[in-house]
Amino acid sequence: MDFTNKVVLITGASSGIGAASAVLFARASAKLAIVGRNMDNLRKVAENCETESGHAPLLISADITAEDDVEKIVKETIDCYEKIDVLVNNVGISLIAGIRDGVQPLDKIMDTNIRGAYMLTYRVIPYLEATKGNIVNVSSVLSTTALSFMTPYCMSKAAMDMFTKCLAMELAEKGVRVNSVNPGPVRTNFFTRAGLSSEYSDAILKNYAEKLPLKMVCESEDVAELIIYLASDKARCITGSCMLIDCGGKLGQVEKIM
Repeated sequence: MDFTNKVVLITGASSGIGAASAVLFARASAKLAIVGRNMDNLRKVAENCETESGHAPLLISADITAEDDVEKIVKETIDCYEKIDVLVNNVGISLIAGIRDGVQPLDKIMDTNIRGAYMLTYRVIPYLEATKGNIVNVSSVLSTTALSFMTPYCMSKAAMDMFTKCLAMELAEKGVRVNSVNPGPVRTNFFTRAGLSSEYSDAILKNYAEKLPLKMVCESEDVAELIIYLASDKARCITGSCMLIDCGGKLGQVEKIM
């Protein structure tokens, strides 16, 4: 796939799926604007991108929950490249929390996972309409699978799926496609960032792999490959889709995974 002269804006690019996506887009000759809060990690990702493409990406330090920062993301990208062809809404947080933990976890997760993506997308749409670009949202298999100890997170990803579908309908007449990727378990720092120990996280992923039909979990690069495909012209007839990538987990209910 070739993204020569295409400008790709990726949030949450300092680690995991976002970082892997940045490297793949760089390999495909995209012009990159990568966003994150951890600048040390973001610089490492930028070095990997430059190794692949020979060009340094634009680095943007920003908090997606702050409206001023969202405006900064768009302004700096346009000031640098003068257009946007692809938006990857990847940034997200997770917490181990159910309803008995009160409303604070819900507010925190929805602020980042939904409100932040909504604010940024709103500001980017005019530029995507101008280029007939597209959006790839990073959702989750948990948008349709309930985990009571991650209720706010599951709710946020269900909202992300509906955001994807509504946007796809609204923007289709302007030639803008909108899709999501919905990963199952991925070997990232997802569970440790949610508050679990690295040992418990490793045990969860091992247990997942043993129970999934393909007997493995995804790597960040696997999800990134699907993101770059959906962003490419090869997916020109795909919009409003929530693309599952879960090593077969939805083929049968995986019980007692944790």
